[in-house]
Amino acid sequence: MAIKLIALDMDGTLLKSDETVSEFTREKIAKALARNVHVVLSTGRWLGTCYPYAESLNLTSFLITSNGGEVWTVDKELRERHLLDPERIKLIWGLAKDMGLITWMVSTDKVWFNEQPDDFSAYEWLKIGCQSFDQNKLDAIVKELSHYDDLELTNSLPTNIEVNPKGVSKASALQSVCKEIGITMENVMAAGDSLNDIKMIQESGIGVAMGNAQEAIKKVADHITATNDQDGVGKAIEKFVL
Repeated sequence: MAIKLIALDMDGTLLKSDETVSEFTREKIAKALARNVHVVLSTGRWLGTCYPYAESLNLTSFLITSNGGEVWTVDKELRERHLLDPERIKLIWGLAKDMGLITWMVSTDKVWFNEQPDDFSAYEWLKIGCQSFDQNKLDAIVKELSHYDDLELTNSLPTNIEVNPKGVSKASALQSVCKEIGITMENVMAAGDSLNDIKMIQESGIGVAMGNAQEAIKKVADHITATNDQDGVGKAIEKFVL
C-alpha cells in the first residue's frame, strides 16, 4: 500500500548526534510533504523540546510526544493525553533514588531532572525515566516495576528505562492519528532506534530500523537504513516514499 504517513523518532533517528537535521534529510522530508504525505514526529520528548523541530521542518500534521503520552496538532491543539498516577510517580522516583539512578520526570508543564516536587499530586504526570550505566541496577528496577500492571516499560537508550501508563506507546498514538487522517497503519513508514519505537515499527506497513538501532529493533524491522549521522531517515524516505 502507498505510504501516506512517515512517523519519525527524533533522538538517534531524525536527529544527528549534534541534535540537528541534515540538509539531505530536510530535502527528502520537504519532497514528501509536497506530495501530501504526512510527516509526524513520534518522540519520547515532551512538546517543548519537540515543537521547534516541527516548525523548522514546516510540518503540518500531528506531533506524538512523551512516547505517546500526548498527541498534538502542529497548531498546539491537544488531541490525547494519558497520565500516570502521582502516587505511582512518587513510588518510582523513590525506588530510583534509593538505587542511585539518574532520574527525569515529565509533567504536562515541566521536565524535572534528578529532582522532585514538594507535592507530586500538584502536577499531571506523563512519564518518568531513569538512567544508569550499571545494567544490574536497571535490571533491578525493571524487576521491581514489573509487579505493577498499570505501567508500560520501555527505553530510549540501552542505558535507561522509561515508564508510561499501561497501553500507552508511540504505536497506540499513531493508530489514533491514522484514524483521524483516514488511513491505516499499512500506510505508515515508521523509523526508530530504541525499544520505545519497536511497537510502531512492528505495526507499520514499513518498519525502518536505523543503522545505529538496538539489535532488538533491527530484528523486527522490514528494512535497516543508514545511521542517524549518515542520512538514514532521508535515505529511507527516498527509498520507500519518493
